[in-house]
Amino acid sequence: MQRYFIKFSYDGTNYHGWQIQPNGISVQEVLEKALSTLLRTKMSVTGAGRTDAGVHARLMVAHFDWEAPINGQQLAYKLNRMLPRDVSVISVEAVENELHARFSATSRTYHYYMHHGRNPFSRAYSCEMPYELDFERMNEAAKYLVGERDFKCFCKAGGDNKTTICNLTEAGWQRCNTEIAIHEAEKAEEWCFVITANRFLRNMVRAVVGTLVEVGRGRITIDEFRKIVDNGTRSDAGESMPGNALFLWDVTYPK
Repeated sequence: MQRYFIKFSYDGTNYHGWQIQPNGISVQEVLEKALSTLLRTKMSVTGAGRTDAGVHARLMVAHFDWEAPINGQQLAYKLNRMLPRDVSVISVEAVENELHARFSATSRTYHYYMHHGRNPFSRAYSCEMPYELDFERMNEAAKYLVGERDFKCFCKAGGDNKTTICNLTEAGWQRCNTEIAIHEAEKAEEWCFVITANRFLRNMVRAVVGTLVEVGRGRITIDEFRKIVDNGTRSDAGESMPGNALFLWDVTYPK
């Protein structure tokens, strides 16, 4: 048997997340269906992680095993002809059999987009904020997230995580340029939250963003944010932000 990695991207708007669900269509379901049709046998794929309903992926990685040599370029082409237009295969590559799409990943990066100012061209993939935020204070608070610690306060209740400890190597807001505006006077102020870690808990990124928004609004102090991280529960942290503004941006593996 030979292991293959599929690298692909998707717009998660019409899906109930990555993982197969009993009552809704998922990205995993449509990918497995296309692969099974082309290889003429029932196939299963294992993803690098799970994205929630409505969340997108600039880069997702999944693996499958197959007994015969595969022309990766040709299979990628055929998959793209069969898959819905909101899922796009980048490549299919043979890898060492020991590599695992989920457990071998060394880091994952997410981007969360936010804008202030009404703009119909930003709303599909960015969260509109109706109030001003202090991004300098939010970045000061975000510094405390970097490092290895217990992030149970940002974990969705009922999660099946064996541990809530993660190692964050990056967390901060960056200013973005608005590419589409109604006219110069109505350009939306856009920001992107970039966060990288070895692993993430269920719903963690959106909970982190929601708590930082509370800092930006002045509703909690930076010291209170740190106490939430150290000793808090999910109810102490901020609300979970909408999924349409969240992107799985990158997944890395050992060289």
